[in-house]
Amino acid sequence: MPTVVNCPTCKTNVEWSEQSPHRPFCSKRCQLIDLGEWSFENNKISAPITSADQISQDMIEDIEAMMAKNEDDFFK
Repeated sequence: MPTVVNCPTCKTNVEWSEQSPHRPFCSKRCQLIDLGEWSFENNKISAPITSADQISQDMIEDIEAMMAKNEDDFFK
């Protein structure tokens, strides 16, 4: 049985699977609304990152690789 989560923006049920490319969001629209909330600083990380929480260089490279992979179809 697939996992079902609520879209963080509109609370619609979203199946967590390959058929849901915008998961945990239900659509690109909800994904962009959430991004806008972060860009206007309506959402924030509550505590500053400490040296113990620093992201390793390997993690940064993994994140950059994922972003580059998804960059091509971002505006499609």
